[in-house]
Amino acid sequence: MARSTFQIFFQTGAWLIIAFLVLPILVVIPISLTDTSYIGLPKEALSLQHYANYFSDGDWLGATWTSIWVGLVVASCATVLGTAFAIGCWFLSDRAAMVARWVLITPILVPPVVQALGFYRFWVVLGLIDTHFGVILAHTLLALPYVSISVFASLTNLDRNIPRAARSLGASVLQTVRAVIVPAIKPGILSGFIFAFIVSFDEIVGVLFITVRRVQTLPKMIWEGIQDNIDPTIAAVATLLVLLTLLATLFGALRRS
Repeated sequence: MARSTFQIFFQTGAWLIIAFLVLPILVVIPISLTDTSYIGLPKEALSLQHYANYFSDGDWLGATWTSIWVGLVVASCATVLGTAFAIGCWFLSDRAAMVARWVLITPILVPPVVQALGFYRFWVVLGLIDTHFGVILAHTLLALPYVSISVFASLTNLDRNIPRAARSLGASVLQTVRAVIVPAIKPGILSGFIFAFIVSFDEIVGVLFITVRRVQTLPKMIWEGIQDNIDPTIAAVATLLVLLTLLATLFGALRRS
């Protein structure tokens, strides 16, 4: 009886937490269909005017494309660097490698505002303010820890005797990495790539500090829309992002089943 009561209690708590996280997201959907020119629920009828505004507005589409291609470049760079770093530390497996791992992970522990301020002061000296290269470099540094953690997790399941066997059969270090280690840790590398893309696509604080006019990403566009006139197009964009996330999650679940 007591066990059943505890089970009901924890199940109820779990559903309440899920509702707390999901319901605010679902509220965005009817707001995106409002027939008014400001944020609010529909008054007279449902309208797709704000979706039409998003797809017809060059600024919104340009910001979306910028976020996508910057995210892909950042994910590629961070995946290559993070994977190389993780494999190097795995090969060394000493105290220095452990210290290097902790140093690389520290950006996750630093508040975003502190990171952004550091980027701003350093980027001013380098002349990278309001440049795409500056945004890519900053996002790559922010995404590196996530890639390294993902790859390290895959490397922990790799038997060290496998690359040793490859080396004993005459393979060079580069051949061992390319033909043995990388294929074995592909899931971790792919996960790191996805995490890096998400970090770059969703990052806003650093972009606000190191960009002015020339670089416009989607999160920055949303932020400026909230600050200026609370355009309902923001709700339409948020709804599209939610739908894309759900489709990607469904696709991943179907591939695993």
